[in-house]
Amino acid sequence: MVISSPDLIIESESSIIDHLFQLGLQYFHIRKPMSSVEQLSKLLRGIDPRYYNCISLHQHHQLANEFGIKRLHYTECGRNSSDSKKWQKQKDQGYTLSTSAHDITLLPSLKSFDYIFYGPVFNSISKLKYQSKLSGSFYLDKDHTISKIIALGGIDAFNLSKIKEMNFDGAAVLGAIWNEPAHGIENFIKLKKNLLVQNSTQ
Repeated sequence: MVISSPDLIIESESSIIDHLFQLGLQYFHIRKPMSSVEQLSKLLRGIDPRYYNCISLHQHHQLANEFGIKRLHYTECGRNSSDSKKWQKQKDQGYTLSTSAHDITLLPSLKSFDYIFYGPVFNSISKLKYQSKLSGSFYLDKDHTISKIIALGGIDAFNLSKIKEMNFDGAAVLGAIWNEPAHGIENFIKLKKNLLVQNSTQ
């Protein structure tokens, strides 16, 4: 998975997103905490509609119906101001729900969500002060959760192979793509090649 840059203005952002999907990206999370409804709508209109079913919204969930989007993400703040009845209603309506957690002890309590971003697994690329607290030998115990756990934080082409060893169900990247948007496509290709090599050796 790839998470968008939080910045409002990224040159050719919608074209980059389309290109990522063309290269095999599975899911794209749009996280624009400072965006207005109009700004987010403009970004969505620039993306090829055939990819809307692979896009998750972090903000302005009301746009999901307009664009036929069926994936919603709840930030920790958004989750704390919502409730399980609302989440179940959305799931009954066909939505896939995700959320984020930075405290590993919270994972068993988040069973209402289809998958959970957990991190930082490594020292963040996009937030220099966002440091991992996990040991090099960390192994995720998933016995007490039914949700998929997606690794987040500091993931790049060099450490991607460690994610499966840690027992995560997948990985989400942000800084590896958007810290240098001009090289974002190139960096995604490196990530994909790393993943293909990893799978071929198992």
